[in-house]
Amino acid sequence: MGAKHFVLAVVLVSPWLASCHRTQTFQTGYRGQDSEQVYSEKTLTKLDEINKYPKPLRAARTTGPKAADTYENVHVLGDLSEAQFARTMLSIKSWVAPDVGCNFCHNAPEYSNDDKYTKRVAREMLRMTRHINTDWTAHVGKTGVTCYTCHRGQAVPAKLWYAAPEKQFAGPFMIKPGRPPTPTAANTTFPTDPLTDYLLHDDNIRVIGATALQTGNRHSIYQAQDTYSLMMVMSESLGVNCTYCHYTAAFYNWDMSNPARATAWYGIRMVRDLNNNVMLPLKTLLPANRLGPTGDVPKIYCATCHQGTFKPLYGIAMLKDYPELVRPANAPAEASPGTAPTTPAAPAAAAPAVATTASIVAP
Repeated sequence: MGAKHFVLAVVLVSPWLASCHRTQTFQTGYRGQDSEQVYSEKTLTKLDEINKYPKPLRAARTTGPKAADTYENVHVLGDLSEAQFARTMLSIKSWVAPDVGCNFCHNAPEYSNDDKYTKRVAREMLRMTRHINTDWTAHVGKTGVTCYTCHRGQAVPAKLWYAAPEKQFAGPFMIKPGRPPTPTAANTTFPTDPLTDYLLHDDNIRVIGATALQTGNRHSIYQAQDTYSLMMVMSESLGVNCTYCHYTAAFYNWDMSNPARATAWYGIRMVRDLNNNVMLPLKTLLPANRLGPTGDVPKIYCATCHQGTFKPLYGIAMLKDYPELVRPANAPAEASPGTAPTTPAAPAAAAPAVATTASIVAP
């Protein structure tokens, strides 16, 4: 190659090389399966910023009068000591409404007043948090969650979803009306709403068979599209590829799958439980401007907690610093919005019948 051609090659290739990013590879599954996750350093920099965990407040003494005996109208955290209660309230303020402060929920100086809907909703969110940390350890383990897991310093979590109205379009060469690309269908035009089917209702996620022909597996191409859409949503939510959970040479094979697949199995059922037993009942508490385009409540999905990382906040152990967010063994039954089902929950009767393509938005 002559000098002139070499210079020309450098000129042509340099812009392309400048657009490339350094990557890092992490082994997440069994060796020999190519179970690796590849991240660009640019992506990791963004995730580091999103997943900064605030420094916990100093632990409070557990002795002394209980909050229920000291303050009026305490429904959820009454079992805590006064000091624990005050510490938890201060933490919630920084987790959810650092700019507004206590007045986001409370009608100061009448702190016992329930006039603000945000206080009534926060009460249910505290029940939900304790429910997760107590009853769903099969998914969250000893790591647990706090309000910050989802809120990250915002009054409304950045990642929620609503049922969206039907949006059809037709072109001159289309036989049937289609749908525009949607986030919940991995930006494809699949006519599917996997979040309602699988994270609100209890449709079985069963597509892959063990044989070339259909021998007993009667699921159609539509279920395959639904499953693909759900898996892509989960992949984007956790910032991982299929090999994080699956042995991709045999998706159906649980024995060859990574342990994360079992964790995800429980996670799907946890999200169903929370959407049906916590989020849907909020319809009576939320004002119209907090409802979706079809009038439904905001609902959670994998990204609500994970926000692009395989473990929320990189798996930092939150319950170690906030044991107050575990429901005590002697708590009354009504302190929990539900219980972890041993089998998938039945479809929610309150689910919107007209729901079509789900819409992931930040209200």
